[in-house]
Amino acid sequence: MKKTNIINRHCYSSFCYLLFLLVSVFVSLCSCDEHYVSGHGGLTDKEVSYIKQRQLLYYRDEFGDRGENVTVDPSLVFENPRLRNAYIALQAWKKAILSDPFNLTADWVGSKVCDYTGVYCAPALDNKRIKTVAGIDLNHGDIAGYLPEELGLLTDLALFHINSNRFCGTVPHKFIKLKLMFELDLSNNRFAGKFPEVILKLPLLKFLDLRFNEFEGTVPKELFDKDLDAIFINHNRFRFNLPDNFGNSPVSVIVLANNKFHGCVPASLGNMTSLEEIILMNNGFRSCLPEQIGGLRNMTVFDVSFNELMGTLPEQIGGMVSLEQLNVAHNMLSGKIPASICRLPKLENFTFSYNFFTGEPPVCLGLRAFDDRRNCLPARP
Repeated sequence: MKKTNIINRHCYSSFCYLLFLLVSVFVSLCSCDEHYVSGHGGLTDKEVSYIKQRQLLYYRDEFGDRGENVTVDPSLVFENPRLRNAYIALQAWKKAILSDPFNLTADWVGSKVCDYTGVYCAPALDNKRIKTVAGIDLNHGDIAGYLPEELGLLTDLALFHINSNRFCGTVPHKFIKLKLMFELDLSNNRFAGKFPEVILKLPLLKFLDLRFNEFEGTVPKELFDKDLDAIFINHNRFRFNLPDNFGNSPVSVIVLANNKFHGCVPASLGNMTSLEEIILMNNGFRSCLPEQIGGLRNMTVFDVSFNELMGTLPEQIGGMVSLEQLNVAHNMLSGKIPASICRLPKLENFTFSYNFFTGEPPVCLGLRAFDDRRNCLPARP
């Protein structure tokens, strides 16, 4: 199957970085103090216990106002109050980091926060004469720790990328102050607990990536009413039925794979006319595919494999004229494959193995790539 851009979709980063006019170059890294937590690989039980202890102490009061008690050296000079607040936020975060094997935060010292590794500054949107912290990117740092409430002081932050680290705990309540947040990528960490509802309060958010964490419980239906362009919440422990307002979402990409969703695929899916890629694989959906999906003329990738879908494939799928990848494998679908599906002008790969299909039109055998194994098809594997 052709690789798609559903997993590493960071075109939004390019958009945000256009805002970062005067991005500072990284300064050379200096030595880092020894930390309590070890470097690469999994944390020991003792390390996990220590993180939990600090996290519980930190959230002793409901809104985390206890904080990390950062003291600002009076000899430090800042260009403006926003950079002073950024210093407090980043020093609090450094205190909450328990392991930094690549020393990415080793140069987080002094008042010149725009020179810190992974910190990007730009003119403030409301005052071009003021420099402020507009982005943070600590991807692939293998950093262990948690997010302190003081990060809410970064009120001009538009991009926050910390994927592929070992951050634990929850998303701070004070993130509600990040009203300019455009891209939030917390993927591939160890965040846990309920869906972080503070995210619903970020008015400009367009890109949300929570995949590969340990979030659990339900997903608020309000998520699908937000004006988002991309939602990645796959590989967590979410368990719920997709709500009827699912089709209200204006996203172009949504990935819900490898959770514990169940129930029906809602007919409102057919209202998502901007949708280009949807991955619902490996959940617990147990219903028919709604015929309304035939109206998704911009859809290029549709994957509902490894579920418990029943019934026939709707003839209306033949109206999904942009479809390139169609995967309905490992379900309980039956009947005949509609020839209109295999005649789709852009279809490159059609996988419908491990079902109970009884009829397959000859045109399907002429596709560039298809997989029809383990069905009830005469003269086929």
